[in-house]
Amino acid sequence: MSEPIIRIEGLTKRFGAVSAVDKVDLEVARGELFALLGGSGCGKTTLLRLLAGFETPDSGRLLIDGHDMTGVPPHLRPINMMFQSYSLFPHMTVAENVGYGLRREGVAKTETATRVAQALEQVKLSDFATRRPAQLSGGQRQRVALARALVKRPKLLLLDEPLAALDRKLREGTRFELVRLQAELGLTFVMVTHDQEEAMSMASRMAVMEAGRVVQVGSPHEVYERPTSRFVADFIGIANILAAPDGRWLALRPEKIVLSAAPPDTAHTAAGRIVDIAYEGGRSLYRVALDDGHVMTAATANVARIPDISFRRGESVWLGWAEDAGHLLDE
Repeated sequence: MSEPIIRIEGLTKRFGAVSAVDKVDLEVARGELFALLGGSGCGKTTLLRLLAGFETPDSGRLLIDGHDMTGVPPHLRPINMMFQSYSLFPHMTVAENVGYGLRREGVAKTETATRVAQALEQVKLSDFATRRPAQLSGGQRQRVALARALVKRPKLLLLDEPLAALDRKLREGTRFELVRLQAELGLTFVMVTHDQEEAMSMASRMAVMEAGRVVQVGSPHEVYERPTSRFVADFIGIANILAAPDGRWLALRPEKIVLSAAPPDTAHTAAGRIVDIAYEGGRSLYRVALDDGHVMTAATANVARIPDISFRRGESVWLGWAEDAGHLLDE
C-alpha cells in the first residue's frame, strides 16, 4: 500500500453503554477508493462522521495526511463530504449550488466562476449550469452534489451512501461514473455503503465492519475469495458454511459447486433434493436439501439465450466440488 492519507489508531466512540466504534485501527492509502461496508448499526456511518469531525472520539487517534485531527473542527479539515440526501438549495441554480462553499469562504468571484466551470465540466454538467435542482434527474442532482464537493479541491472526499437515492438502473451507470472521476482526479474517496454489490464493483479496497469493529480489510477479490470468518463469508455474497475435518469451518461459494443428475467426478460429492430455484438472469440458484438434513446452495450460469433449466423442484440431484473449492475460515 502507498503512503496512507488516513491513519486510525484505536479509535473508539460510545453512545451511552454502546460502543458504536470500538478500538478501530485502519489505514487508507492516498488515491484509493475505499469502502466501509456493513449492515445497519455496524458503526460505518459513525466512523465516517468521526473522519469528518461531526463526532468526537472518546479515545484513540485520527490522522489525516500526517496531522492529528483531534479537536480540529470540520471546516478546517482537508476533506469534504457528500451526503446521501445531496442537500441542494432548491432556490439556487446548479452553478450557484456548486459555488456556494467558495462564496462562503470569500473566494474572489472570478476564481469562483472558473472553479465552478471546471467542476461542472468534470461531472459533465456544463450545459445545466443555469437550471435549478427541481429541473434535474436524480442522477444529475447526484453529480451536482459531487461537483460541489470537488470544487473545494479536498484531499479527501467522504461519501455517505452516495447512490442510495437512485433507482437500480441509474445506480449501475453512476457507479462507473464515480469510479472514472475518482481515477481521473486522483482523489481519495472513502465511501460508506450497506450494499455489498456496490462496494465490490467500485472499491479498490474495503473494510467489513461488525458491531463497531473492522473484521476484515482487503480488495473485493480477497474478501470474497478468502473471508476470514463465518460472518464475512456469509455477509459478502452467498456461502455454504461446512464443517471441516480439522474442526474449523469451510466457506464454499455456490458457483464452485457442480450440479448434476449423476454423481460427478469430483473430490467431494453429496446427494440431495432441490427445494427452491431462483432465476437471476445471468445465473440460476438452486437450494438443495441434502440427505443428512443440511441445505446447500449451488449456482449454474445461464449461458444460452434461453436457459435450459433442466432441474426442477423436488428432483433428486448430486452436488460436487473440488478439493480446493472451499476456503478454511479462521473463526
